[in-house]
Amino acid sequence: MNERDLKNLLYQEFARIGKSLSSPKRLEILDILSQGPKSVEALSKATVMSVANVSQHLQTLANSKLVKFQKKGNYVIYELADSAILDFLTSLHNLAENQFAHIQQIKQEFLNANLGMDGVSLLELNERMAKGEVILLDVRPIEEYEEAHIPGAVSMPIEELKEKLSSIPSNVDVVAYCRGRYCLMSVEAVELLRANGVNAFRLEEGVNDWKMFIGR
Repeated sequence: MNERDLKNLLYQEFARIGKSLSSPKRLEILDILSQGPKSVEALSKATVMSVANVSQHLQTLANSKLVKFQKKGNYVIYELADSAILDFLTSLHNLAENQFAHIQQIKQEFLNANLGMDGVSLLELNERMAKGEVILLDVRPIEEYEEAHIPGAVSMPIEELKEKLSSIPSNVDVVAYCRGRYCLMSVEAVELLRANGVNAFRLEEGVNDWKMFIGR
């Protein structure tokens, strides 16, 4: 085998990863799985795709060794195949935002200009939580909270928030977070809280960003 043969073989294998990431829906599936294991049915609901379509995308990701699965009763549960994939996704998001200015424009339009919503940084959150100045709400599904959450956060799934508003003090600042920078559940939570007299803010980052921040 000469050098050209070696490179042809290696880059062919590298390209398998690239091909599997060429679908926006597969990237979304990986983002959701970064929050913890999910059944095919749960992924179908989260991505608004049929179970059949989700299964096809998962098969492609599995063939590229990006996800793995196990059977639990009547369900097939998928998860990221390796923690390095989470680091890769974070790098991919950062690279895309740096290279394509319109990604930032999209975020500004949806999260700031239209909603007029103030955010809280990870540094500010850490300092205020240490002083006991804020209540932190995790508005993701309970199974994601149980898989991992920011220490001190209270689980308050978005679909339950309206019913539990009376349990949230109105004289304390509240910060809501969900799956990260492209998740709007926390936006919905802040809107609902503010409409009911609670001084609420949104944390753009999620659990994985928190882990990286604390581990610096």
